Amino acid sequence: MSEVNRRRFLQLAGATTAFSALSASIQRAAALPANHRTGSIDDVEHVVVLMQENRSFDHYFGTLRGVRGFGDPRPVTLDNGKPIWHQEKDGKEILPFHPDADDLGMQFLEGLPHSWPDGQQAYSGGKYDKWLPAKGTTTMAYLTREDIPFHYALADAFTVCDAYHCSFIGSTDPNRYYMWSGYTGNDGTGGGPVLGNDELGYGWTTYPERLERAGISWKIYQDIGDGLDAKGSWGWIEDAYRGNYGDNSLLYFNKYRNAQPGDPWYDKARTGTNAKAGDGYFDLLKADVKAGKLPQISWIAAPEAFSEHSNWPSNYGAWYIAQVLDALTANPEVWSKTALFITYDENDGFFDHVVPPLPPKDASRGKSTVDVSLDLFPGDGKNTAGPYGLGPRVPMLVVSPWSKGGYVCSETFDHTSILRFMERRFGVRESNISPWRRAICGDLTSAFDFSRKDTRPALLPGTDEYEPQDRERHPDYKPTPPADPRMPRQERGLRRARPLKYAPHVDASVDPAAGKLTLAFASGPKAGAAFHVTSGNRADGPWMYTTEAGKTLSDTWNSAWSAGSYDLTVHGPNGFVRVFRGSNRTAGCEVTARHTGDDIELTFTNKGSGTARLKLSDGYGGRPSTVTVRPGAKVRRTVDLAAGRRWYDLTVTAEGDAAFLRRFAGHVENGQPGVSDPAFITA
Repeated sequence: MSEVNRRRFLQLAGATTAFSALSASIQRAAALPANHRTGSIDDVEHVVVLMQENRSFDHYFGTLRGVRGFGDPRPVTLDNGKPIWHQEKDGKEILPFHPDADDLGMQFLEGLPHSWPDGQQAYSGGKYDKWLPAKGTTTMAYLTREDIPFHYALADAFTVCDAYHCSFIGSTDPNRYYMWSGYTGNDGTGGGPVLGNDELGYGWTTYPERLERAGISWKIYQDIGDGLDAKGSWGWIEDAYRGNYGDNSLLYFNKYRNAQPGDPWYDKARTGTNAKAGDGYFDLLKADVKAGKLPQISWIAAPEAFSEHSNWPSNYGAWYIAQVLDALTANPEVWSKTALFITYDENDGFFDHVVPPLPPKDASRGKSTVDVSLDLFPGDGKNTAGPYGLGPRVPMLVVSPWSKGGYVCSETFDHTSILRFMERRFGVRESNISPWRRAICGDLTSAFDFSRKDTRPALLPGTDEYEPQDRERHPDYKPTPPADPRMPRQERGLRRARPLKYAPHVDASVDPAAGKLTLAFASGPKAGAAFHVTSGNRADGPWMYTTEAGKTLSDTWNSAWSAGSYDLTVHGPNGFVRVFRGSNRTAGCEVTARHTGDDIELTFTNKGSGTARLKLSDGYGGRPSTVTVRPGAKVRRTVDLAAGRRWYDLTVTAEGDAAFLRRFAGHVENGQPGVSDPAFITA
């Protein structure tokens, strides 16, 4: 970091008391206890959603301590055997890199391709290896705490979700349709499916319509720009400091377009502040909060300059978020009952290393216990076939009196999870959400602890210096990747982790004589899971599997062998990994793993004719041990996971069989909070 940038960081990130202190209203409200009438989700009386623009999780939080970022010890590997960060184009490899511009959080970083065709190209059928050809070199750029200290402080003060994905592999509007209606017209209803920012006028049912029928209050907070109609470009105008950047995607539905004053669709979705006439951006929001009239559900759409779209400074967005918080905490009684979700509609073209859960396109590429038809686009002559999503990870910050403490929540989510949270709280179901998404994506309740009475203040740095001064649109900054690429280092330190419901397992059954390998997938009794399977010695994968909570499925690779060996790796939620390697000379040994209490139990079997000596090693410490298994015998071994804080990475090899390997990695859940993976700080 240059000396200029170092001085800037020290100035902005807390070197002065004035900067590190909260504004009076936020500091007062953060110190108050949450509404604790029932100790359940019913204590939430207001849900507010601020969906910003176009940033991936690794791009913002890859270096944040205690999340699945650049220190991930078990990433998916490419066909060449390298970790997935090693993206390549024309024989040149580029790793994630930090642009060398001073004050990066205030740079107008160039925007990248983020449409359906280039998204499908980057995904490459699940191989995830064409990001550079599809997006350009800036796809690998990332920011750090020094660049965006306010965002990092929010994560440290509240709860960050590191397995939250955008819903759609592509642009803004389809992702926002998932957020506002549960899908993008996937079944052809009302003018769908919509794959881009076409904005032609649509007719399927949106969630606010369901809320209105149920008597649940709702509202969109926005600036009207030159008018929220076609003449006013639906709030997206040439002045980037006014309007809503077109991010109120309800305005692309005919019910809202055709509404007149007096209709709820007009009064609640087509009104707002008028910055051109001198209004403040937050006048209406702050007035409703102070008067105790904040609706039960609200959405906020920022002007372009504050949206964090990549060709606008991230820290303009930090200023805007701080103002939203200041408005919401203007009435501490209202704040004590409010949950604020801050997320991003899509990733722009910025890379993220976690391969998203995907539905299998057909039986040759996997299976699912639940229907996946609504999540596969069949192609239409204009656009190629492919999965709608899930999309790449994007940041999600859960800011509320029930989510303080600097936690990470690692349950799989997408934009429909916001609707699911609203469903849980207000009882209004969104029927457009597909069965597959309901099976694998949570409802965001795991990001909260409604039982605790946490009164600690949440300290956030100030953002006054981020307020735009010249109100101009500056030229894009295009960073140059370093000539000597190196993996970035993640911040050291653990982070408290929310308890999850995952207990997946995958078992192998090998028939060397028939050349068959069968894997049996199970999600566990309380949460569904998606699995991503790759091979180290064949190129026709990857394969995708989904099991609903409590269900199992299996699949057989009839041609699993390559030169007499097999090599399959399974990735699942929250760092779950299973590796199965062997050859047609393997003597019939097998190992299975089950979560039990705070530990893990391994079962060793031997169907061969000779005694097997298996070596068990633990990546989190302890001496290797030997397990002797006689022919036809079964041996159980419980592994104490105290050293890894309930995280495990166990490897089993066989004496006399160099090809045999079983690896079991993941986290054992026991219903209690835990900590982030200790391996993040050593990877």
